[in-house]
Amino acid sequence: MTRVRILLVLVVALLTGGGLAAGTYNYLSNVPRQQAQAMPTSTVVVARANLALGTELKQEDLVATEWPEKSVPEGTFKDPSEIVGRGLIASVVRNEPILVGKLASKGAGSGLPPIIPPGKRAVSVKVNEVIGVAGYVLPGNIVDVLATASPTSRPEDMTSKIVLSQVQVLTSGTRLEQDQADGKPVQVTVVTLLVTPEQSERLALASTEGQIHLALRNPLDMEQPNTPGIKPGVLMGMAPAPRPRVVNGRPQPVAAPQAPAGVEIIRGDKRERSIVGGV
Repeated sequence: MTRVRILLVLVVALLTGGGLAAGTYNYLSNVPRQQAQAMPTSTVVVARANLALGTELKQEDLVATEWPEKSVPEGTFKDPSEIVGRGLIASVVRNEPILVGKLASKGAGSGLPPIIPPGKRAVSVKVNEVIGVAGYVLPGNIVDVLATASPTSRPEDMTSKIVLSQVQVLTSGTRLEQDQADGKPVQVTVVTLLVTPEQSERLALASTEGQIHLALRNPLDMEQPNTPGIKPGVLMGMAPAPRPRVVNGRPQPVAAPQAPAGVEIIRGDKRERSIVGGV
């Protein structure tokens, strides 16, 4: 009789413990599902793939998805048809919500024009792989523009100097041009810079009169370099470098040495410069 009671108690304990364990498991399994079902969502239009700056949005570029309502950014759209045909003024990545601040205004079109702010100009210059900082110059980067030219057409007066500072790169890529020698198409790297009208004049003159280089810089570095430039004689140690003046303990920029006054004589396709008072 005692054994029967003990066995009965064990059976009841096992059944009770198993029931509690099963109930606990089912409860814990259903909690996340219930919470997920209870979380409110909102429809948001996102990019179906990575989209570059200047892209004209098409229906296949966009998809509407459910987004947690509390995490929806300001300026989103619910229907892809609302923004089809508008251009991007900033690149977006896959599954990123399309925001109103990244779109050109209605009717502005796509491509480069809507990206240019009022009072600015987009100027493209041809560069090679070295001048383009070995491919590291990308849209959105900040660069300084260096020009190398001779104001007198004499090799000893060749000067390299920073002519533009803190210039934003709009686009960077390659295009095909016809080679002047054999007429075959060749790839040319083109960088488009965002400049003011006055800077566009300096950039055009620099690229026409000599060679330009791009110096990649940290976008957080806001310092404006003001250098006198450098000539071959100073570079090779054959001439003394100009020493800056010190005012209140701070060095002042040195003005670049002026070329001697002279008269430029053009004979056909040749240019000569005669120094006033020279031999």
